[in-house]
Amino acid sequence: MELARAVLPKNGVYVLLSTDKDRISPVLDAARCFVLVSASPDGAQIRKQMLIPDADPIAKARRIVAVGAGVLICGAISWLLEALLTSSGMRVIPNTCGEVKAVLAAHLSGALTEQAFLLPGCPGRRHRRRHRGGRGWRSEW
Repeated sequence: MELARAVLPKNGVYVLLSTDKDRISPVLDAARCFVLVSASPDGAQIRKQMLIPDADPIAKARRIVAVGAGVLICGAISWLLEALLTSSGMRVIPNTCGEVKAVLAAHLSGALTEQAFLLPGCPGRRHRRRHRGGRGWRSEW
């Protein structure tokens, strides 16, 4: 199935969510099913389900970027795939879990930062950084 680039709704945003049935997929790199949501300020939402079966991270990143969403909400994500997506200008919100409807509502209301939507075992929603010599945020360990 070939994906056409989405046309951005007036004063709205496209949000792409990796899914496994009605929940956020726990690992984006293995996810095949996605929901594209067109969310506008008046609360209207248009949902479109799509399949992105690529296993190769570069091919998967190309297909995800081609969808045209500005935001991707997902579970765990490899460093490479996250770097490819963010370098294309996409905002990636990783380490997310929960039912798709609840996660989307929380994102649109600005409440996605709550611990209830944090994937178990993840330390938080901080940006990944490479450190040399064990310095950085781990220096206090």
